[in-house]
Amino acid sequence: MRATAYGGFGEKGRTSIAVSTEGFTLLLDCGVNTSDSKTYYPALNPAECAGLDAMLISHAHEDHIAAVGWAVAHGFRGRLLMTRETRAEAPAIWKAYAPEPEYRHAMSLPVELIPAHGVFHLGPFRVETGRSGHIVGGVWVHLASAGRSVLYCGDVVPSSAVFPMDPLPVAGLVMLDGSYGEDDVSGEMRFASIRQYLGRNPACILPTPLIGRSLEMLALVEQPPALAPGMLEGLLRQLDQVDWLRPGIAAGLRDRLALTIEWQPDQPWPDRPLLCHDGMGLSGPSVQILERAGREGYPVLFTGHVPSGSPGDRLMQKGAAHWLRFPTHPTLSENRDIAFACRAGRVLAHSCAAGVLSAFARSIDNLVVDIRPRGSIEI
Repeated sequence: MRATAYGGFGEKGRTSIAVSTEGFTLLLDCGVNTSDSKTYYPALNPAECAGLDAMLISHAHEDHIAAVGWAVAHGFRGRLLMTRETRAEAPAIWKAYAPEPEYRHAMSLPVELIPAHGVFHLGPFRVETGRSGHIVGGVWVHLASAGRSVLYCGDVVPSSAVFPMDPLPVAGLVMLDGSYGEDDVSGEMRFASIRQYLGRNPACILPTPLIGRSLEMLALVEQPPALAPGMLEGLLRQLDQVDWLRPGIAAGLRDRLALTIEWQPDQPWPDRPLLCHDGMGLSGPSVQILERAGREGYPVLFTGHVPSGSPGDRLMQKGAAHWLRFPTHPTLSENRDIAFACRAGRVLAHSCAAGVLSAFARSIDNLVVDIRPRGSIEI
């Protein structure tokens, strides 16, 4: 069994890794890199796209799914697999982060639905999935064949207050979510910092992805927020998926949602926090909202990944916006616990830059730090 990185290893974005055995190749995720137009797409050539037997998408965030149409345009004709909930959210991500021809290519593919937590077979692989704790529809993926095994965490959140994460199985190779590198600050401390900011700036803009962090932000903000166009529908879709939520939390969040107000970009700024998508100012209502906020000096707090050169980054560079991390990926301690519990013989980490990997290796045993796009490792 061999794993070959095509993006997301030694860099943030375009997460894509192929696992091959017995003449069958499965691509895990097919994302874009919003930080760099030169490496926007996975490092797959047309022959490699055409040689993929299947593609399994872990969740509907752009760095994991937005290059599907690009892969089709470059020769992919294999099977496309994802959860029902990811399939429901995929068109919006393809529309926002892919050119129109790629959007049409992605939409033309039939999708095979996979379980949130279950086992199925794909070519020579026994595939097990489990909820990732990161987003409605998001899963981790465990592949086994002929006594070899690999666990691809995708994006996981062991300690989310909203989304449950299913226990991870043992694997010979574990691919961790290394988005936060050596950061070991607890979620409680992160939440306290955000609440302190909101105490000083009770009326402000909180850009967030439409799914995932948006629901967790609704749970965190003490005053029911204002919602930009599309946000209410996105939150309601998530609350309908009770199997993806921690027991008992949906009812309380519905009560809170009933107290929110819907806001339009041509109205005066609301007297409370405003949730808008996306979280970077690259698409959705946040494009117009952040441009206006910068012009009028209205407070903005970013809480997730903000790519270099994005509208959000430009606002921060001018001192017109602030950034505080909202924890939607594992801390160092959580990743160390995952590697230990899975008894990993070797470890890779995706979604972090090369310099972060080197520092990360000081705390994670058996971490391979020299895998880059187009690099391979035997399992």
